[in-house]
Formats: sequence, structure tokens, C-alpha cells
Amino acid sequence: MKTLIPRRVRAAALALSALVALASGALLPTGATAAPAPADEIPHLTKAGATSVAYVEVNNHSMANVGKYTLPNGDNVFDVAVIFAANINYDTGTEKATLHFNENVQRVLDNAATEIRPLQNKGIKVVLSVLGNHQGAGFANFPSQQAAADYAELLSDAVTRYGLDGIDFDDEYAEYGKNGTGQPNDSSFVHLVSALRSNLPDKIISLYNIGPAAARLSYGGVDLATVFDYAWNPYYGSWQVPRIGLPKSRLSPAAVHIGATSPSTVAALARRTVDEGYGVFLTYNLDGSDRSTDVSAFTRELYGQDAVYEP
Repeated sequence: MKTLIPRRVRAAALALSALVALASGALLPTGATAAPAPADEIPHLTKAGATSVAYVEVNNHSMANVGKYTLPNGDNVFDVAVIFAANINYDTGTEKATLHFNENVQRVLDNAATEIRPLQNKGIKVVLSVLGNHQGAGFANFPSQQAAADYAELLSDAVTRYGLDGIDFDDEYAEYGKNGTGQPNDSSFVHLVSALRSNLPDKIISLYNIGPAAARLSYGGVDLATVFDYAWNPYYGSWQVPRIGLPKSRLSPAAVHIGATSPSTVAALARRTVDEGYGVFLTYNLDGSDRSTDVSAFTRELYGQDAVYEP
């Protein structure tokens, strides 16, 4: 059987950076920009078919690329754009998890007027992915419910400050135990996601289905299947159903790396998505090139139309 390869290398963590608050409740940096257009001014999307998701490696590419693809009828190809990625870091002085933006993530957030708002004003949701950073801090090892709630507050503050549409959890590269941190426990992730949902009742919370956190989705009578909006397969070019109890309409068993997964494989995965009744299709690493051939490989199967690229 073909070995599955993890979808990506981690976001560059040693770039010039801007720390965003400590779990003690310190303020986020300034940089908030104008809010998205009011809901009644955002186009009503009529596209029938799966929700299309585009992760963008902002160390290398612009979020604006997500808005360059439409269908001939004018609908957006992509429904959700994911900023990849902020980090969960560890402050050895305070022994608390921190929310860290490298210089490229910070640039996107500080330039939301050109990187984020145009997407939102087209009706595309913009979500911030958060990823481990080799420091021992992760979503699965908060030592108490309060520590998890403190970190949820940092995440919700970032969503509010920068006018984002939600948070995506990706439990890779944490290196649990490093810097004297604890090993994963059963309660941590449930407490974290539950607190975040309480803070952000109407925002997207999604799961990149990998790592110790993804294996610990139930605790104390709480099942995160009732909390998450979406979950997706973490291995590109493959089919793997996330086993977390969400309905098919909220799951992406297919995952493709745009420009790396062959168009024939992309088409086959999209066709299977439709045939088996799943409601989400995940793509990774949308860049600034004209990828209409790769994108059309799935839009043709999902929506019955080729994609149109407008630079």
C-alpha cells in the first residue's frame, strides 16, 4: 500500500516575528483594519455542491490568489480560505502557551484591507490556521481547564481584532514534552475547543485531522463532533475519512496539493467526493500562478464547470 506523506513542512518559525499576547491575557498588537462588508452587502452564493477550501502558505503566496478563481456563472470557486499558519509557542519564563505570528502572517493580518477583506466581500470566509512550533506547546497538553480557556481567549481576540471568520487547528510539530512541557492529556483539547466555541458561537472552527489532539475529541461527556464545523484529511493525494462523528456534509476525505497532485488524481478524488455524498473538498498551497487546469480538475467534477482564472 502506498505510504502516506504528511502534507507539508511547517511554516517558517525562525523568520522575524511578532509575538501576539501571552496566555496571561496581554493585548494583541495593533493592526486591525476595517471590518468586512455588512452581511446584506456580501454576494449571496448560489453555487450548488461541495464547500471548497484553499490553504495558502503565506510565507510564499498572497491570500488574494483565492479570489482569482470563479466559475463561468460568476460564483467563487473557493468558499473558505485558510491563512497558513500562526503558531502555538511556549514562553519558558511564564510557562504559558503564546500565540505567535511570523512576519508573513503578521503582514497578512496588518494588510487585511488588501489580503482579507476583498475575499470576505466576495463571500469567501477567511480562517486562521494555528500550528505547533517545536517548543512543547500544543493543543493537547494544557494542564488545566483555565489554561485552555486562556489560550482560547487569545485565539478569539485575534479573530475579533483582525476581523477573521474562524480558527483551524493543526496539531503538528508540537514536540510534546520539550521545554519541560507535559505530554498530551484527554481533557486539554476538549476544554480548548469548547471555550473557543463559547467565545465564538458563530465562527468557523475546523480540524486538520492529525496529531494527538485529533485523537482526543471526547472528554467529560463533551464530544467535539458537536462543536466543529469541518474536519479534513491531512494527507494530500489520498482519500481518508476523518472519523470524528460529523455528518458527511462537513467532512473532506479528499485532500489535494495544487500543482503537486496530478489533475487525474484530483479529478478522481473530486468525483468520489460527489459519488459518496461528502460536502467538503480540501486543497493546499494555492500560489500566484494560473492554476486553472488543476482547479478545473475538481470544479468540473464538483460543480460541472471549468474554473476561470482572473489575475
